[in-house]
Amino acid sequence: MDIATVAKELNLRLVSGSDRMKNNVTGGYTGDLLSDVMANSHGGDIWITRQVHQNIVAVATLKDHAGIILVNSCEPAKDTLEKAVQENVPILISNLTAFETTGKIYNLLNAANNR
Repeated sequence: MDIATVAKELNLRLVSGSDRMKNNVTGGYTGDLLSDVMANSHGGDIWITRQVHQNIVAVATLKDHAGIILVNSCEPAKDTLEKAVQENVPILISNLTAFETTGKIYNLLNAANNR
């Protein structure tokens, strides 16, 4: 499933990485502790977080994440957005909580994998 489908299904707002909306989402990881995300997430994951500082772009790039979803209607910091545009990392914004966003993405991926 691509990011564009996830964005449409969850009514997410895209703020960077519009030309990477075909990135394949193979899983997900929810977490705010960068060292935990670096240690336990995988390439192709969509990362769900409340963090808005520019280090999230570095981690997403390092781990080859499909993209980042900021929850609770959080906006990326100005330098984060600049870095995401420079690195071409998709950042999307959800008005839902991390729990709700994670559950909905899990259900989407699970349904897609069971077709």
